[in-house]
This record gives sequence, C-alpha cells and structure tokens, in this order.
Amino acid sequence: MPATWSRSERRVVAPGARRADNDAGGRTGSGDRRDPRPTRGWAVARRSSWVQPRGDRRPSTRRASAGPAGRAPGPARPRCAPTAADVDHALGVERSVVIGWLGRGTLHMVRREDYRWLLALTAPFQLTGTRRRLMQEGVGADAAERAVGVFERALGSDGPLTRDELAERLTAAGIRSEGQAMIHLLSLAAQRGVVVRGPVRSRARQAWALARDWLGEDLATRLEGEARDLALRELARRYLVAHGPASDADLATWAGINLGDARAGLTAIASELVERPDGLVELAGRTGRPSTRARRLPPRLLGVFDPYLLGWKRRGFMLPSGNAHRVVPGGGLIRPVAIVDGLAAATWAARRSGTEIAISIDPLGPLSEEAAAALRVEAVDIARFEGRELR
Repeated sequence: MPATWSRSERRVVAPGARRADNDAGGRTGSGDRRDPRPTRGWAVARRSSWVQPRGDRRPSTRRASAGPAGRAPGPARPRCAPTAADVDHALGVERSVVIGWLGRGTLHMVRREDYRWLLALTAPFQLTGTRRRLMQEGVGADAAERAVGVFERALGSDGPLTRDELAERLTAAGIRSEGQAMIHLLSLAAQRGVVVRGPVRSRARQAWALARDWLGEDLATRLEGEARDLALRELARRYLVAHGPASDADLATWAGINLGDARAGLTAIASELVERPDGLVELAGRTGRPSTRARRLPPRLLGVFDPYLLGWKRRGFMLPSGNAHRVVPGGGLIRPVAIVDGLAAATWAARRSGTEIAISIDPLGPLSEEAAAALRVEAVDIARFEGRELR
C-alpha cells in the first residue's frame, strides 16, 4: 500500500488558510488517513512543473533532465514544443529559456524572465554545499575564486565556450579541473551570477556563456527585504500550481530553501489557500474531488529526475517502499520510470544509435496489456520528439 503521513509530518503553517470539507479528500469515515495518491497524481499529471506561472504553456518551466541540453522525454516533452529541436531553438536561438542550478543544487529549465529572481533566491542556500564539494575535490577557496575569474575573462574575450575548452583554460592557470571539480566550479560560477548555459553546440551539448552577455543584464545573487518577501510569495504560489496539495516541508525540500522561508511564502498567500483535512494545502479553485475520468491517469514514461519523483519530501504516494530501491538505487541516482494509474509501474531505458532509438521497459510488477500498449504509444512519441525511428 502507498505510504501515508502523520499530521505532524505534514503540517503547513499558513494562518488564514480556509479548511476544506472532508469530501475533498482527507480522512475516511473510519478515521483512517486516506491515500493521497489519487488527488496528487491527478494534479501532477495535469500541471507538473517547477515554477509555472498561470496560463503559461511554454516548455521553459519544465524540469530539465540530465540528458543533453535538458531535452527530457518526460514532462519536458510538452505538446506545445513538439520536438527536441524546438527546445534547442528556445535555449540557443530565442534565449527564451535558461537551464541553471536553481534549488537543491540541481539543474532546472526556467523562463528567461524568471531566472534572475530564482537564482537570487536560491543561490545563497547552495553556495556552502558547492564550496564544500570543491574542497572534497581538492579545490580550495582561493583556487575556486581564481577559477571564477578565469571563466569570466575567457568568456568575456572569446564568447561562449564548451566545458572542455574552459577546462583547458583552468589547466593553463594551474587550477584542478579533473574528476567532479569542473562541474562544481561551473556551478559556483553560475550561482555567483557569472556564467550561464548558452548556445547548443554539437551533439546537443550546451556551451557556456557570460551571463551578462547572454541574458543582457547583470545577475544579482541575493534578494533582501520586500523583494525577497515577494519572491518567496511567488515561489510558494507557483509551487502549489504545479505540486499542490503539499506542505511547507514539501516546498522547502523541492526548492532547496529552509523551512522558515517556505512557511513565510505560504503564509503570505494564506488567503488564497485551502487547508485539507490531512493538513496539506492547495490553492483555492483547485480543490475538490476529481472526476472518475480524471482520476484514471494515462500511462506515462517519465524522464530521469522527473518532478513527479522529486516534487515532495516523500514519494510513497507513487512509489511503494518495496520497489523504491529499484527506482532510487542510491548514490544520487534516480532511474526513469513508467507511471500507470499514478504509481511507478516500471523503469525504462533508451538506447540510441544513429537515427534510431530502442526503448526497453523493466516492470516492477504485473503490467496489463492495456498499460503496455499505452506505454508503447509513449515510446513512439519519445522517438518523434527526438526525431528518431523507434526500433
């Protein structure tokens, strides 16, 4: 059975939030906690993203995958952006979307106009961890600062450069770039507002650019006072658009901010919220029992590090503990999953060769013929998205 939570684990501090009737989903008549999966799964299937503004249908608010240039075959495969080439165009030509380390020290794809405030809000929480990882890689504080300077001068004089080209500049300056040092140095420079992922180069890899040149503005890396309060408010609202119903701990975990800031953001929009009987909150107008048709979620092949797996502090509502180790084996890895009726039903993998792609599915349990057929349709759509032949 999917995991449930105690009220103390799921409490949201949002004075002023209205309380929903029990019919909206919460406790059963016996007093037991109702499985939140149907409501959550239904909500996420319709609007899963990171910080999506109301009414915005662009692919820019989708979670970037670990794949090249963030071209994920999960929710980053929106119907409004029919091919991976469209995503590349948005990244490298229009510059309407940006991929960066925003929240939890992981890569996210966001709208260009949102990048500045999200970076300023989340970077301070990430910098300590980045510097610690650099120390573990043998790069001290002085060397790390020099590396940021090397990046700034190289990109300012020569324009966008690849990761390998930047590594050569570090080597020439006597700064270590082996192992994981290079990626954490780039992360540090991005969190400082110096560099940003730029044009898409060969094999769908992005080069790096000077942030002020690529985005046309200097990036602040810290918000204070009213500007910070407004950013927390907006983050909380957008998070619930994509991931509600949720708790303060869910928001803090997803965005990589502290619990106090998550509560402050939710409290600021308390008049817009409805508190469910199970202690979770959601935006007013998005409550109520979903229809039978809406509850039956269409099977989906989700990309690696999909928001459906990472959008909350706990994932028991969609990943029963008995299968957790097959999806989250440890070491920071999360495998792509197939979702059937809101539950993880299989892991899957793609093998690419030339213009062809082969997709294999490894069920976590019995898989109906109907679900298997629907996942096959998903595989065909992934091939279409990438411009390949499915074999």
